Amino acid sequence: MPEEQLPEEQLPERAERQDETPIDNPTGWVAAHIRRYHRSGGKEGQKWYGLDTLLLTTRGRKSGLLRRTAVIYGRHGENIIVVGSNGGKPEHPLWYLNLVATPEAHVQIGEEHFDVRARTANAEEKPELWKLMTGIFPQYKSYQKKTTREIPVVILEPVKQ
Repeated sequence: MPEEQLPEEQLPERAERQDETPIDNPTGWVAAHIRRYHRSGGKEGQKWYGLDTLLLTTRGRKSGLLRRTAVIYGRHGENIIVVGSNGGKPEHPLWYLNLVATPEAHVQIGEEHFDVRARTANAEEKPELWKLMTGIFPQYKSYQKKTTREIPVVILEPVKQ
């Protein structure tokens, strides 16, 4: 059972993980994609079936541990856009819930690494960004039809150093 699904009393103390190495998404194909992306330093894995992907590292809202996953993305000006589709499942993806709790995150795109601050697109922003992302990955439309929840569009704003 993934840590984020364990009862709070069974979660490891954050202090037990001194190194802050991210825990990768355990889903088989996602984990393999992350390994390839990470091990190559971003030289491989940025494209997944022709789609641009990034590695997103969030802070677990319950465990406090770093969590890493791969996500399809688009660009809107300087911002990075991602969609919390979870394949149209009834619940939001864990990475999205983590960003809602702690908006500060880390992104790797190819060989480039940078920090971001996440926010959910508001009602005025979402239509344009939804169109952008469904243009990149049309399956998002069918995922939205599969679920009663509103699939969030997330804006990752690079943090200026």
